[in-house]
Amino acid sequence: MFHQFFVPWFHWVHHTGLLGVAGLMAMESSIFPVPSELVIPPAAILAGNDWNALLWIVVAGTIGSWIGSAITYWAALLFGRPIVMRYGKYFFMPPHKVERAERFMHRYESAGIFFARLLPVVRHLISIPAGMIRMNFLKFSALTIVGSAIWCSVLAWLGWRVGGKLDPALLQTLRDGTATQEGLEAFIKVVTHESIYIIGAVGAVFVLYLVWMRISASHEAKLIDPRK
Repeated sequence: MFHQFFVPWFHWVHHTGLLGVAGLMAMESSIFPVPSELVIPPAAILAGNDWNALLWIVVAGTIGSWIGSAITYWAALLFGRPIVMRYGKYFFMPPHKVERAERFMHRYESAGIFFARLLPVVRHLISIPAGMIRMNFLKFSALTIVGSAIWCSVLAWLGWRVGGKLDPALLQTLRDGTATQEGLEAFIKVVTHESIYIIGAVGAVFVLYLVWMRISASHEAKLIDPRK
C-alpha cells in the first residue's frame, strides 16, 4: 500500500512541476486543505542538490499560499460571517474553528496572520476572519507572504536534507515513478538518518500549535467571564 501511494505521488509532484506546487499550496491555504508537508518536501527531495530548483520551489509554494489565502480572504469579505458560519462545515471549517480563529484574529491581527502561517490547521482558517474584519489587504498579503515563505523554506530544507543524500539513480526512479521496493527501503533509511531534524521541526510546530490553542482558549474564557 505504501509503495502504491508513495511512488505515484512523487512522480506526480515531479510531473506537474512548479505549477503543481503552487496549485497544491493554493489549495492548502484555502477551503480545500492539502497538507503542505506532502507538497514541498517531496518536491525538494526530487530537486536533490539543485539549489536553484530549491529556491523556485519555495517561491512557487509561497505564491500558491498567497493566492489561496487571497481568494479565501475576499470570499469571506464579500460573503460575510453568516454564510461562512452556515456553510463552512462543508469545507472543513465548522463554526467552532472559525470562531476560535476569529477571536485570535481580533486580538492579535497582524501578529496573528504571521504566526498562523506557521501552524497546522490554522493556516487555512486565518484568512477567513481577516476578510470578515476587513483587514487591510496589503498588510494581510505582506504578512501572509513572509510567513508562508518561512514555512515553505523550512519544509524545503527538510526535503533537501533527505534529497541531497539520496543516490542520483534512486532520485531518478522517484521522478520517473519506477522506484522499486528496495529503492524505497533505501529512501526510508535516509529519512530515518535525518529523523532528528524532521522530529525537531515537527516538535517545534507542535509546540507552537499548543501555544496558540492555549492563548486562544484563555482569551475565550476571558470573553465568557471578564473577571478572569
